[in-house]
Amino acid sequence: MPVTIIEKFDSREATEGVEQPSAELLFVVTGTQDELTVRATVEATVPAFYLGLPFQEYHIKHVGNGIWDASARYGKHDPKESTFSFDTGGGTQHITQSITTVAKYGTPDHGAPDFKGAIGVTTDSVEGVDITVPVYNFTETHYLPSSLVTPEYKALLFFLTGKTNKSLFKGFQPGEVLFLGASGSKRGKDDWEITFRFAASPNVTGLKVGDITGIDKRGWEYLWVRYADAEDEKVLVKQPIAVYVEKVYEEEDLNAMGI
Repeated sequence: MPVTIIEKFDSREATEGVEQPSAELLFVVTGTQDELTVRATVEATVPAFYLGLPFQEYHIKHVGNGIWDASARYGKHDPKESTFSFDTGGGTQHITQSITTVAKYGTPDHGAPDFKGAIGVTTDSVEGVDITVPVYNFTETHYLPSSLVTPEYKALLFFLTGKTNKSLFKGFQPGEVLFLGASGSKRGKDDWEITFRFAASPNVTGLKVGDITGIDKRGWEYLWVRYADAEDEKVLVKQPIAVYVEKVYEEEDLNAMGI
């Protein structure tokens, strides 16, 4: 019989207040008589934060016949608040196509060939140029209770590193956020200080490369251009004939981190 955990219908009781806000989530675990399995299931399920309050503790009680009650409590357990920082310094990307060719100049005898936006065209290749592209880098430092930062939670952070968001995350659309990893240290017996690092790049639609239009690309997908020889102004030139958008990062639910 599989082990299952569901939230009770009378869960999510909360107390508002400046001094001691608190909240409680209630669950039912079924399918096992083993207490260690119940604890592992609860620890893997409860979020790190609820209503902006950090997780404090959980309690379990064996009702009987493989059925357990579980509750998770949230509240201010430490005066040290989570911190957030960001920068929009951008990243560097090598491109071979311009947005548009502003001007071209030829000699009186020969007009300037049309490369359809290709940059740095030589006889054998398209050299391109390095530019600064919009990348939103941000970090969040949270203080999580030791009961939550289990080996399974650390493994989850490892697994999610280098993944993009499958669903809406921190206000960003799917595919726009890349999780760069986390670093943490334990503060005494009570909690962990963990810094989470992210980078965001916008999804784009309706791109145009040369005469190729209607190109859509998610933020962390990779776009490259295939060129072929063509003749323009009686000169052999290279022009884009195909555009490819490649998926290079796997997608996962970054909300599983519970922050």
